[in-house]
Amino acid sequence: MRIAIDARELTGRATGVGRYLAELLRIWAAMPAAAAHEFILCAHEPLAGLDAIATVAPFRTVVEPGRGTMWEQTKLPRLVRAARADVLFAPGYTVPLLSPVPTVVVVHDVSFCAHPEWFSWREGLRRRLLTRMGVHRAVRVLTVSDFSKREIVRHLGVAQDKVEVIYHGTTRLEPVRLKPDTTSGSMILYVGSLFARRHIPELIAGFAQLNRQHPGATLEIVGDNRMQPPIDVSALAAAEGAGSRVHSRSYVSDAELAGLYARASAFAFLSDYEGFGMTPLEALASGVPPVVLDTEVAREIYGPAAVYVASPNPALIATALASAIGEGPEREQLLAAAPQVLARYSWEECARRTLQVLLAAHS
Repeated sequence: MRIAIDARELTGRATGVGRYLAELLRIWAAMPAAAAHEFILCAHEPLAGLDAIATVAPFRTVVEPGRGTMWEQTKLPRLVRAARADVLFAPGYTVPLLSPVPTVVVVHDVSFCAHPEWFSWREGLRRRLLTRMGVHRAVRVLTVSDFSKREIVRHLGVAQDKVEVIYHGTTRLEPVRLKPDTTSGSMILYVGSLFARRHIPELIAGFAQLNRQHPGATLEIVGDNRMQPPIDVSALAAAEGAGSRVHSRSYVSDAELAGLYARASAFAFLSDYEGFGMTPLEALASGVPPVVLDTEVAREIYGPAAVYVASPNPALIATALASAIGEGPEREQLLAAAPQVLARYSWEECARRTLQVLLAAHS
């Protein structure tokens, strides 16, 4: 069987959906059950950085220049048709509405429906229209948590039995360690795109309060600044009196990220709304307890292995961070709960079940 894949998210700096798809390809490249099929990676430009995967059977890449929604709705169907594919896998929310083959789409969350105020009117409308129409045309809709399934059914009007939950795996970038590196003070780490819903200003303010009790602490923020208008992390930190202790950058390599996880004492991810949230689990797999907002999806994914903050109040954030970096029983309890939580998430299982859905979509 020929499986076409919308591989646009693998171009450039792969984050979020791109990392999810890259992990699936990594497993499929070595999975005996996948070897009987051909995977056609469709993109608008060459997939630099994926040579080790994309040149190995059963993968091949096809490229046609273009960009955005116009490419997806016009160029992608053309590539799928030319490749004589049997099914199209769309890992990033939307599909060509006139796809020549059955489609399987992954909807990671519906924040653009649940919180339209977080998006410009044009972008929010585009996402809502294309996602709604796409999920109704798709043969199967995949999502990444029970919470997201409920949200998809509620906001997009999809039948429950059309939506299947397949959890992400956990990427272990460093061996688990039980004690943080405190030789140069505690380091708090945040990794993820900067959105309003993730409360970066409040995190900085909470860290500044923590810093008064732990003057050697630092805060590392890694992620594209996608807030509208963009925030000035340095200015916010300076206003809170912690300018020299807060560092930010838009992107790091996996090797650099592994080093940050290895040095971190706690991981902060104060998001109001996620479909899953991979980076706190990556931190946990590296022996770093996450501090998260107390939301329905956070409780589902992280269970007893996280410190929960009732609201994005800087004082509450400072208290939670102090608990996570401390040497008391709470930190040890979090790390003791980690193996059972992490055992729920496997890229091998995610890839196996996703492949089964794709094969069934053609039958």
